[in-house]
Amino acid sequence: MWNGACDTLIISDVHLGSEVSRAGDALDLLKHSSFRRLILLGDIFCDLNFRRLKKQHWQFLSYIRKLSNPKRGVEVVWVEGNHDQGLSTLMSHLVGVPVYQRYAWSYEGLRHVAVHGHQFDSFVVNNILLNQFGTFFYLQIQKLDHKSKTFARYLDRLNTRWLRLSDKVARGALGLARQLKADRVFCGHTHTAQQLQKDGISYYNTGSWTASPCTYITIDEEGVHLHEHQSRTDDRHSGEEREDLSSTLAGVVDAAGLPAPADYASVYC
Repeated sequence: MWNGACDTLIISDVHLGSEVSRAGDALDLLKHSSFRRLILLGDIFCDLNFRRLKKQHWQFLSYIRKLSNPKRGVEVVWVEGNHDQGLSTLMSHLVGVPVYQRYAWSYEGLRHVAVHGHQFDSFVVNNILLNQFGTFFYLQIQKLDHKSKTFARYLDRLNTRWLRLSDKVARGALGLARQLKADRVFCGHTHTAQQLQKDGISYYNTGSWTASPCTYITIDEEGVHLHEHQSRTDDRHSGEEREDLSSTLAGVVDAAGLPAPADYASVYC
C-alpha cells in the first residue's frame, strides 16, 4: 500500500465546473500526500464558465495556488488538455503555475513525457464544432441526471469504448515516446486508467476524477504506480452546494488581476 509519499504525483481530468467532478476527493488526495512534483495532466477545467464552479472546485484551485508557492518546495506544472484550450494564460495567473503542451523530465536515469492525449484523438482534432456541441449536450444531461449522476457517468464510459479512445491514445503516445526517445509516457483524456509496455516503452493513463473509483499515478524510486483513491470526504452534496464564496473568489481573482468570474461567458471546448 502506498505510504502517501512520492517524487511525482500525476492527476488529470478533474473537470472543474462539471456536475460529475470529484474535486473534493482530488483535494483530499493532495492534502494527505507528500510529493516533490505535481503534474496536472489536462482537463482540470470543464470550460470557462466560473458560475458552474462549486465550493469544492474553488477549494481545489486555492490549494493548487498554495502548493505553487516557492516556499513549499513543490514543482507544480499544468499540461493543457482539450477542455483547457484557451485557458492557458488564465490558469497561469489564477493559480500561479506554468502551462505546457507537453512536459518532459528525467528521474532515476529515465526520460519521462506527459501529454494530455487529445492530440491522438482524431474525433476531437477533426470535429471541433461537433465536439463542442457534444460537450454542451453532455453538460445538460449532467444537470438533468439524478444526484449520483449514474447515467452521465455511463455515457462517459460508453463514449470512450465507442470511439476506442484508450487504444488510439496509447498508440499515439507510444509513437511520441519513440520519437522523443522517452522511456515512460503519461496521458489522460480517456478517463480510463491503463498501463502497458511495448518495445521497451512504458505507457500509463491516469484515468479521471469524474467517476468512481478516481485514479492517479505516483512515481518514486521503485517505479510507477497506478492507484485508486479511497475517499475520506462526504461529497453527497458536491453537485448542489452553493455557499457564499465571495471571499474565496475575491482572493483568487484579485491576486490574478482578473475581472470577476461572472464577467466570463461559457466557452465549450
